[in-house]
Amino acid sequence: MSRIGQTMARLRQQGRLGLIAYLTVGYPDVEATLRLVPALAGGGADMVELGVPFSDPLADGTTIQRASHHALQQGVTPALCLDVVRQLRARGLAIPLLLMGYYNPVLAYGIDEFARDAAGAGADGLIEVDLPPEEAAGVRTACAGRGLDLIYLLAPTSSDERIALVAAQASGFIYCVSLAGVTGARGELSSGLPQFLARVRRHTSLPLAVGFGISKREHLETVAGLGAEAAVIGSAIIDVIDRAPAEEREERVREYVEVVTGRRKATV
Repeated sequence: MSRIGQTMARLRQQGRLGLIAYLTVGYPDVEATLRLVPALAGGGADMVELGVPFSDPLADGTTIQRASHHALQQGVTPALCLDVVRQLRARGLAIPLLLMGYYNPVLAYGIDEFARDAAGAGADGLIEVDLPPEEAAGVRTACAGRGLDLIYLLAPTSSDERIALVAAQASGFIYCVSLAGVTGARGELSSGLPQFLARVRRHTSLPLAVGFGISKREHLETVAGLGAEAAVIGSAIIDVIDRAPAEEREERVREYVEVVTGRRKATV
């Protein structure tokens, strides 16, 4: 069983909703990423998605678009993202790490080569947001041959046929997009989320992770009540980084994760 599978199995055994935290590699800079990821883990994140910057992030809202653009200006490349994974493992980070991005950088790098190097660096899975299951055979084969989970996304607009297709190919977990839209912290979750998750659950026993729009403790409680195994938070974490003085970023990020996971009470 992969490290992702082991983590999800443990969450199910504990009856606890997991938190998957997202950071764009190289935002605000690479050294900050190397400090912030352990801070997320220290606060209670069960997995971390490392965003591979891309010039046309179709599924991302303004917050992550801005972070990705900044990272590209800093010279962050897919190869550098892999090196960040390698350095995090060398520093003793043990939780699952996923590389989240878009298909073009992987294709330009070389599908087999990227899977080989990602696994060699210590990554546990890939999320290629714009890669449909009908065209994913090459990436899926490369990932399977390297012990990497390939995580697929489903949206509320996904048909039952598309849900069944993804369920037949997926490993690790299925990423359920909570709304028809882009990433970004929102006040309330979609009223249609319960029906959407119920439709997905009818097709698979794989763990479900809910993302897009999640930003606070109440959201995680709602997701837990719907039977999902994990929630994904990204833009809200970028917002915390933006609001914090440089010398307090790690502490603020750790505190935020502790609050949303219920380890710490929120302060007014």
